[in-house]
Amino acid sequence: MKIDNKEIQIESYDIFTYRRIRRAIGYLGISQPILLLGFSLIPFFQTPVQPSISDYYYTNLREIFTGTLCAVGLFLIRYKGHGNVSFWKNDNLLTNISGIMAIGVALIPMNPDNFEIKIYTLVPYTEKWLGWIHYGFAAIFFLILALLAINVFTIGQEKETRDPKSILNENNIYRFCGYSILIFISMVPISEQLKLFPYSTLLFESLSLFAFGTAWLIKGRALGDKGIIGKKLYQESNAVDTEKVFEE
Repeated sequence: MKIDNKEIQIESYDIFTYRRIRRAIGYLGISQPILLLGFSLIPFFQTPVQPSISDYYYTNLREIFTGTLCAVGLFLIRYKGHGNVSFWKNDNLLTNISGIMAIGVALIPMNPDNFEIKIYTLVPYTEKWLGWIHYGFAAIFFLILALLAINVFTIGQEKETRDPKSILNENNIYRFCGYSILIFISMVPISEQLKLFPYSTLLFESLSLFAFGTAWLIKGRALGDKGIIGKKLYQESNAVDTEKVFEE
């Protein structure tokens, strides 16, 4: 059977396009808390550090909060994942749902302490229960991100029989990131209830986003896949980065 070189090129372009989308999602996830906190420390923006990431909706940095979330949401919705008969492993379905949740978190804000400043982007009402929709969207968003890391990203190497596997194998990283998301998000209501320390919600939300972003960056091969990195992360012995070879 003859395989057209053009078909191989198209397939390779698809692979590397997927990797770049994954990296974009990862960078956006990691950059959001860094940008919000960093700009809060600059007097020009007149925005003090907020108790949580969602609180930034009511500050001068609202566009960064909503913009990055909407970008993540659109990337997740447009990301064409693999289907699966199991809902818990259906890449395409889970990314679509998480993308919708991300946009929902951005457009329907949390309840502020002062309801006089409560402004909705799309829903022009100030009922308190609408704020709970924001928390619901956020919870589902993070839960699905954890599911993707634990159940979906690990599929590629779950039947891999080559030994030995490094402790830095990509599947170990995905599971670590997924379980970290679950732990950090669980700590948000716990820390608020117990009043553990100031900015606890901001910290645990940021750590959740870092874990989410890390998983997507590793999936997108942001560190490359040649030499030691390729062997430890992906069990591949590449002399140079595969993406670089194709570009040249």
